[in-house]
Amino acid sequence: MLVLISGFLAASAGLAQASDCESKAVGKNGKPLAGAAKTSFMKKCEAEGAGAAPSCEAKAVSKEGKPLAGAAKASFVKKCEADAKK
Repeated sequence: MLVLISGFLAASAGLAQASDCESKAVGKNGKPLAGAAKTSFMKKCEAEGAGAAPSCEAKAVSKEGKPLAGAAKASFVKKCEADAKK
């Protein structure tokens, strides 16, 4: 029973986030986005709404633009998440 309820709550949160992103998917001209532009916007919106970890993970790149790995990545993500909570 508990698993069923927690699954329902997780699904509800996902739907609420999706509908929130859906309502924000509007172009500069005020018209709703469509096609590839909408798909791109929705992916970005949902990733940002998932919390600080995904955006911090995405920002974990070196000055050369290469993804960080190992201890450097862990340190960066830890600092990024701490800064996001402030």
